[in-house]
Amino acid sequence: MTQKRRHKNYFYFSLVFFMGLMFNHGDVAFAQQDPHFTQYMYNTMSINPAYAGSRDVLSATVLHRSQWLGFDDGPQTQTLTVHSPLKRENMGLGLSVVHDKIGIASDTYINGVYSYSIDISRFSKITFGLNAGVNMLNVDFNKLNIEDNTDPIFQNNIDNKLSPQFGLGILLNNDKYYVGISSPALLATDHFDGSSDSKAEIRDRVHYYLTSGVVLDLSNTVRFKPSILIRHVSGSPLMAELSTNFLFNNKFTVGAAYRYDSAFSGLFAFQASDSILLGLSYDSDITEFSAHNNGSLEVFLRFELFKRYKKMYTPRFF
Repeated sequence: MTQKRRHKNYFYFSLVFFMGLMFNHGDVAFAQQDPHFTQYMYNTMSINPAYAGSRDVLSATVLHRSQWLGFDDGPQTQTLTVHSPLKRENMGLGLSVVHDKIGIASDTYINGVYSYSIDISRFSKITFGLNAGVNMLNVDFNKLNIEDNTDPIFQNNIDNKLSPQFGLGILLNNDKYYVGISSPALLATDHFDGSSDSKAEIRDRVHYYLTSGVVLDLSNTVRFKPSILIRHVSGSPLMAELSTNFLFNNKFTVGAAYRYDSAFSGLFAFQASDSILLGLSYDSDITEFSAHNNGSLEVFLRFELFKRYKKMYTPRFF
């Protein structure tokens, strides 16, 4: 077996452990987890439907994440979010598409998003959000190097399995701070391969998110925003990520982040125009798997139309 093939097999079987592979009386079960984003402050609607319409403009964001660079077929994630307020300013609509590929499995989530806001003071509001849609799952067992390829467990791939999904979120915010609680996928759906001889099962775990951040004016040209994301998944350790960003001259954003016991990250964003924001982040892995990869890279583009004001009085980067 070549070294490249050995590494590829090591990668796939490592993913099996990360996804919670369990053998039990001839059955196989995978426990799926949602992708995580280093630049979650620019991609909030992917995890909290209450964010829809919050920017008061038609806003579209595309993001790509490549995890474990230098490793063949490493995890890849792409997202597209589009959202806008309705004519009635207390309502918002949006669309969220997330495609996530991890080893032998790929997930596509397509959701419509609705939000409703209530003013609680002159400058602050609380927003309730709902997303509903479908999840499409594919698992290709042929990519595994199985010694006994006649095992019925691996004879039937999972192809385009559809399941319904919905989520809820709450967002409290103004121009200076935000706090959000959400669960974008509340249905712990089980998927099966449909074979009578075996039962290959993928189980979607319910994720809960807490996000918060604040914007602080350090001077006329420098603003500082610390933020935090906490994620809870049943059966997994609590994940916490602390980010710090500095905005210079309303154009350049530079920051750093720490994902507990997982990675250090550097972040950069550039406001190319009133409508276009570009961003880049790099994660340096600090887990035991760091010797087998060159970190993770994430890029995004946000485009906005029909901006009410040429410039926001208090620039936000959330």
